[in-house]
Order: sequence, then C-alpha cells, then structure tokens
Amino acid sequence: MALSGKLTKRLVENLGAGRHGDGGGLYLVVDPSGARRWIVHVVVKGQKNKQGGPLRTDFGLGGADIVTINQVRDRALEYRRMAKQGLNPRFNVQREVPTFEEFAQQVHIERMPTWKNAKHGQQWINPLRDYAFPKIGRMPIDSINQPEVMMCLSPIWTEKHETARRLAQRIKTVLDVARSKGFRSGENPVTAIKDAQALPKVKAKPKHHKAMRWQDVPAFYADLKSRNAMSANALRFTCLTGSRTSEVLGMRWEEIDFEARLWTCPAERMKTGEEHRVIKKRTGHPLLSRAVWCSCRPWLAPSRDIAAQYPAGQ
Repeated sequence: MALSGKLTKRLVENLGAGRHGDGGGLYLVVDPSGARRWIVHVVVKGQKNKQGGPLRTDFGLGGADIVTINQVRDRALEYRRMAKQGLNPRFNVQREVPTFEEFAQQVHIERMPTWKNAKHGQQWINPLRDYAFPKIGRMPIDSINQPEVMMCLSPIWTEKHETARRLAQRIKTVLDVARSKGFRSGENPVTAIKDAQALPKVKAKPKHHKAMRWQDVPAFYADLKSRNAMSANALRFTCLTGSRTSEVLGMRWEEIDFEARLWTCPAERMKTGEEHRVIKKRTGHPLLSRAVWCSCRPWLAPSRDIAAQYPAGQ
C-alpha cells in the first residue's frame, strides 16, 4: 500500500513488495525478491511523449541499501527542478554508472559465498570474461540493450550453444541485479530476446561417453586387478562404489573407517552438495585394506608428482 507521508528508515527497511510513496514523486520500489530501490517520477515541462502528451517518466536513483533516504530526497529534488525548467534529467544529470564488466565483477564477488568451491566460482565468470567483456565490458551498465546482448550471443549461439546459453543466464543475472540496485529500469533485454525468439532454435545433441560392452567388463576388471598400480586400485574402487573419479581421487585418510569398512565423502566434494556414505559389507575386501593405498598423507590415491612431495608416513 502506497504511503502519502514521509518514509522513515524503519519503513524503508521493512515495507513489503510494492511501490511506496515518499511525496513529491519519490518512491521506494520493493521487488518480490526483497530488493529495494528508489525512483522519482517527474513531468518534464514543455516536452512531449510519442503520443503527444506530457513527458512523464521515472528515473532510478539507486538501491536503498546504498543510497540513504536523505540522499535520495536531495537527488529527487534536483530531478524535479530540472524537469520544471524543461530539462530532461536523463541527459542533464551526471551519474556514476559502473560499466558492465565492473558491475559483473562485483556480482561475482558478492556470490562467492554461495559456491561450493573456487572452481565453481570461476566457471560462473568465465563465459562473461570470454564472450561479453571484450564486446560490452566497457559500456555503462544502463546502456546494455537487446542489440548489445545479441552481439554477444549470436556468434556462438549455434556453434557453442551450451556456452551461449550459460552466457545468456549470466548476463541476465548481472542486469537483474543492476536493476535491483537502481542502475537500470525496464525489461531485461535477455528476457525480451527469449520472448521474441530472436535467436534460432538449436536442437541439443547430447554427447555421451561410450560405454564398455558388459561382456568385456569381467576381463577389464581382471586386468585392473592384476596391475600393481595406484591408478588401477583407484579405478577398481570407482567401479565398485559407483563414485565419480574426482571423488575417489580426492579421498583422504580421515574419510575412511577401515574397521567399519565405511567411506564418508564430505558434502563439499560431492556434486550434490550432500555427504555420501559408502559401506562395503564384505569382510576382508582388498580395497578396504590400508596396504593397497599410498602411505603418504593426506590423500589415499595421489598422483605420482604429489606423492613424491610427501614422504611415506606423513
């Protein structure tokens, strides 16, 4: 529900979704996500819109988490004075608008705590670094529209469709956050491109690893068993537990309870983000013996280079 009086700091922090008035055309806009931003609504004296009526328009004044209520009232007053003089604030106010790359890097930093590890964090920024920053990175975040987004997506849309799809998601996220902080207004151009079907449909061609014929598995496993190599032991363990290669290669001594024949893979090393427990009930299983694994610490099956750095027993 819009308020007719002045907003207070407490109201600004606690009002629900909607458009809440502070008077004089100044509004606090609270998105369903909880993001809060300021806008000012002005009528520019002597200027007409496309239909010939008075030019009424909204201007973003920044996010409520960045701009205080007193600061935003001063800015709104400046915009209203310009409008009364017949000056369109869009072309007469100097604002420090970050570039697309600057803002994307900031979004990346803010989201770091949500990723499982540094690798996932790097994977998030990589498409932007490779395909967006070279083309639109130096442009102000509020000047990115459909043509600029198409310029990034079109060259790789069919040849590298999965990468292009991820790139579109990243650009959309950056522009959505920019809007929530008051640096943009209007529809997200990525959404508009999707709705308009401006890019061709691409039939996904899934790439699968070839599976070994089941008839060949016994001989393959017997061959692994005959090899006196750490890599063979690790691959056998992978086969028997149905685990991912990275999970087995990253096994640490503290994850294994040899007496209970239990391996507990911690959540941070699981793709699902949940702890996984593997129990081998068969007693005396050779792969559950300390003797078959590397005696160095902290890994059970390190590469040769890593193992060489850790003397036995450390």
